[in-house]
Amino acid sequence: MFYACVRAVMALALRLFYRVKVNTPGEAPSGPVLFVGNHPNGLIDPALVFILTRRQVTFMAKAPLFKLPVIGWLLRGLDALPVYRKQDDPTQMGRNEGTLDAAKGALVQGRAITIFPEGKSHSEPALAELKTGAARIALNAAREGAPVRIVPVGLTYAEKNVFRSEVLIDQGAPIDVAAFLPKDAASEQDAVRALTERVAEGLRSVTLNLEQWADLPVVHVAEQLYAFRQGGTLAPERLRLWARGVRLFRAEEPERYERLRQHLSSFGHRMSLVQATRPEELSVEYRPANVVPFVVKTLLRLVFGLPLFAVGLALFAIPYPLPRMAARRAELDIQATVKFLTAVVVSLVWWWGLTAVAAVGGGWGWGLGTFVGVPSLALFTLSFAERWDAIRHDLELFFTLGNRKRLKARLLAEGERLAGEVERVAEEYRPRIEVPEASPVVR
Repeated sequence: MFYACVRAVMALALRLFYRVKVNTPGEAPSGPVLFVGNHPNGLIDPALVFILTRRQVTFMAKAPLFKLPVIGWLLRGLDALPVYRKQDDPTQMGRNEGTLDAAKGALVQGRAITIFPEGKSHSEPALAELKTGAARIALNAAREGAPVRIVPVGLTYAEKNVFRSEVLIDQGAPIDVAAFLPKDAASEQDAVRALTERVAEGLRSVTLNLEQWADLPVVHVAEQLYAFRQGGTLAPERLRLWARGVRLFRAEEPERYERLRQHLSSFGHRMSLVQATRPEELSVEYRPANVVPFVVKTLLRLVFGLPLFAVGLALFAIPYPLPRMAARRAELDIQATVKFLTAVVVSLVWWWGLTAVAAVGGGWGWGLGTFVGVPSLALFTLSFAERWDAIRHDLELFFTLGNRKRLKARLLAEGERLAGEVERVAEEYRPRIEVPEASPVVR
């Protein structure tokens, strides 16, 4: 019951905080499953598993978290297992044997476990070296006859510490652990290493895994231009292929890569200067048939929505900035965690506080109306704010490009030229990057 309540609240709160997209290639895995994920965003990463699967999952978390007032209570209530790390307290590492045995027992019983084998949350663009704990747990359970499968989970954030930014949860193909069981005790280490390598390969297939942050805008602009050239939409799956292709392209043709990188970065910068976020916006034709419906819809939204939006702004003026203020001094890896948890706590307190004030001041009828109406008003305020940002962007684009035909034509021509070059590079490297890449040895 406790797990179901926490899962429902956290899943709803995460979908309010982020725009979540989930990519699962098949049915949810049943039986003993070990979910393994990359770890770029503190406690937000394990919380996203609530959205990925409806199964009850046993989480593994670093031991210091169990000492925190609210988080520790939640972890204990969820029957999470503590992991004792050397950097936290080297004298406690012997207690990991009990944790590993408990994790193995959970898998033998057919349950699901979540672990982040990088062993730390970080903001690097590439996967960190994987620890061998996940492989050891899975092999120990498989040795006792459990049909364990390891499921890679890729978490890709557009801007992980920004409210209402996008996050993609990508589930990879399950790994059958039985195929890695050692023949004898002498080959145990080789089996652990081989399974860890396979897990790393699986994680690389569902993450961008860039070598440096400078590659990220290159990947995004290249995908935008490719989608523009193909007449399609942006595809998260293609972003991973672009990331893989960038590494290969830079290694084999560094001078050509650097020239293209500079052109793409320059083009992306010039698009931002004219308020265009996608190349296809440069080809928009502003005609009366397009402009009149836009103006009418915008006016209707302002007339009917703006008063209610103003009420929402006034009502939530105090709690809205608190999460941002609380996260201001936090490290980048945990900013989103601090902001999210603060938002959840403050929202609940504010909701119940408004309900109590309404009940005391106007009776139970007003209290019940406030209890039901506040969440709806909060969602409307967030939704209207998002729509208003989109409307404002459209207006800025119209006034920037509407009367600058020469500038728009020049940028559009440059975008088409770059799109053609990007498409040629994609055709050259596609046969090689669509083949799963090998993983380096992880010790």
